[in-house]
Formats: sequence, structure tokens, C-alpha cells
Amino acid sequence: MSDLDFLTQLPLKKTGRAKRARIIILSLEIILIIGLMAIWVTSSSIRQNKSLWVLFFYCFPSEFLISFVPHEPVILFFSKYYSALTVTLVSLAGTVLAEALDYSTLKLVEEFKLLSKAKKSAFVEKLIKVFGRQPYLALWVAAFLPVPFYPFRFLTVMTNLPLVGYLAVIVTARFPKFLILALIGRVLKIPDLIIVAFFLILILAGYLPSVRFDKKRKKARARSEQSSLAIKPEQEEKTAASSRPGF
Repeated sequence: MSDLDFLTQLPLKKTGRAKRARIIILSLEIILIIGLMAIWVTSSSIRQNKSLWVLFFYCFPSEFLISFVPHEPVILFFSKYYSALTVTLVSLAGTVLAEALDYSTLKLVEEFKLLSKAKKSAFVEKLIKVFGRQPYLALWVAAFLPVPFYPFRFLTVMTNLPLVGYLAVIVTARFPKFLILALIGRVLKIPDLIIVAFFLILILAGYLPSVRFDKKRKKARARSEQSSLAIKPEQEEKTAASSRPGF
């Protein structure tokens, strides 16, 4: 077994005590993320604070699993007060830690077979197959471009990519992305109102597709239930007919 394989297996140790310890640790981390997000949303003084610690801790709710809180506007805001490289490095440090937490959380979810149902979906199977052809390239492009990244977190775990390789992609893709954003913010000094508007637009852009997806899924489920209800009486009639004398 290579060192990389050994590192990949670390989160999956099969002892009951290790499982309970990881559940407790991850639960505390999730509570921390939710708390940070709540503080950010409810406290105007925190949102207006220009400390780099605010930028660092904001990375956790903005990069945690399925999060629709955008990271880009905050980078634009802080780059007005700090050098582009400083903003980039602080954002990158918080992002790498948040992504490591995401990976460990999803590995735990996979360990308890909570992703097995999703894997059986024909659509997900096709996604995994396509993603598996060039996983690192697909990850890099998704991490660099302004697209929803959370599906790729799940695909990373479903295809058993190692944590070291995943974080390497995050570093090499997010660094130039954050640096470009920080340089734009540093040069243009974008007004706060425009940054807030950009923030809201990104939230809607991330939220609306999931709403449409949920509606389509509910419609598909309703059609499936209707078709199954229509088939059931026919099957009952056939069963009753076959049980009659003379059949």
C-alpha cells in the first residue's frame, strides 16, 4: 500500500470508538460552521469588520458542503483594504481547511452507506463515469470557474479520490482565482453597494437551480406514482382472473 492509499484510508478506520469520535468531532465542526454563518448574517458590525480573521473564518460557511453563501464578494471587499496577495493567501488557507473538513464529512457519510442510494441513480452513475475519465481536470476547472462546486465534492468522494490529490487541486485552482478577484477589487475599489448586489445575485444564481431541480424531481416522482397506481389495478385483475376456475 502506498503512502497516498494509507492517507486515504485514515478517515475510514472501522472501529466503533473511532466512528463515535469522528461523529462527535464532525458534529462540533458543523455546529461551529452554522454558528459562524449565523453570526455573519445577523451581525452588521461583523460584516463591516475589516479584520483578516473575519475573512479567514468566513471561508468555512462559504465553502462548507452545499453552501449558497458566495465567497467572491467578500474577497472583493477585503481587497480594498489589504494587498491582493494577503487576501489571496488568507482566503486560500481558510478554503483548504474547509475543503478538508468537507472531504472528511462526506467520507463519513459514505461510510454509513448514505450515498449508496444516490450511486444507484442512472443519472449519478453517468456523472461518475464521465467525471472518472479526467477527475483532476474536471475538479480544477470547476474550482477555478464561477460555477457551483458542491456536486464535485460529492463526486470526489464517490470516485474515491485521495485527500492529498483533492487538496492539491483546490490549492492550484483557487489560488489564481482568488488572486484575480483580489487584483480586481484592489484596482477598481468597487463600492460596497455594488458588492452587496453582487452578493445577492450570486445567492439567487446558486439557489434557483436547486429549486427548479426539486420541482422537476417532485413532478417525476408524481408521474411515477401515478403510473404505478394505474398498473396496480391491471395486475390485480390479471391475478384474480388467473385464480378463477378454468384458468
